[in-house]
Amino acid sequence: MRISTLGFTLKQGVKSIFRNKIFSLATVATIGSCIFLFGLFYSVMVNFQNIVHQVESGVAVTAFFETDITDERIQQIGQEISQRAEVSKVVYVSAEQAWADFKDDYLGEYADTFGDDNPLADSANYEIYLNDVAMQQQLVDYLMTIDGISEIHKSANVANTLATANSLVSYVSLAIIFILFAVSIFLISNTVAIGISVRREEISIMKLIGASDFVVRAPFMLEGMILGLVGAAIPLVIIYFIYNKAIGYVMEEFAVLNSILAFLPVEQIFYTLVPIALILGVGIGFLGSGLTVRRHLRV
Repeated sequence: MRISTLGFTLKQGVKSIFRNKIFSLATVATIGSCIFLFGLFYSVMVNFQNIVHQVESGVAVTAFFETDITDERIQQIGQEISQRAEVSKVVYVSAEQAWADFKDDYLGEYADTFGDDNPLADSANYEIYLNDVAMQQQLVDYLMTIDGISEIHKSANVANTLATANSLVSYVSLAIIFILFAVSIFLISNTVAIGISVRREEISIMKLIGASDFVVRAPFMLEGMILGLVGAAIPLVIIYFIYNKAIGYVMEEFAVLNSILAFLPVEQIFYTLVPIALILGVGIGFLGSGLTVRRHLRV
């Protein structure tokens, strides 16, 4: 593209935005509405995934040892387990620690009735925490092959529920993103089609004086990209303030849930949301304008 052609394209694209204010406002509103819905859904989705991940981090597989196992073998088993891809952390719990925790959690003031006896003398174990709770069964199958491990406790129902929740959120997210993207393209296409019908005479004159299809299309596509960028930026600003207000309200009004619901800070949300939203806005404007202009270029 020659510099003069590029300059003409930029000039025409910017001029069209201000010359056709109603069309421009309709385009910004269309893209902004879709990006706003996407941003709200994204914020809810990532917070839900964060809560599920926190619950997952507390789910552990417990491996108990055979009664005649040596300390050296216990350490060796721990090293082998910690090298597995499924494992994020391995915690050794001695029989003494297991009994002390049990007394604190369940016996309270009645713990002294046991004296120096330790009913959990053979309960030393490894608490094995997972990177992904969906990999629990794979880890359990491996643990069953290790000599020195006598019993394995797992939370199958919790693992299955969390894995299902993660999968459901992923599928629903993809479906909603696709629907929003399709609706955006449809709406912007209709809006651009109206703008083209209004400027049909202008396009005819450009074609008659020998303008190529690219020269005719380029200003519309550039216009769509600029409007898409503006349409994405406006809802991002709105979501920023809504998110902070909403989180503050929930934390204040439902303080009892503070230990369960750990919301992500807005900066962490926007670190990913901003580039995605801007790319979506520009992409929707570009595709919507490009596809529509191509269909309506026969003048």
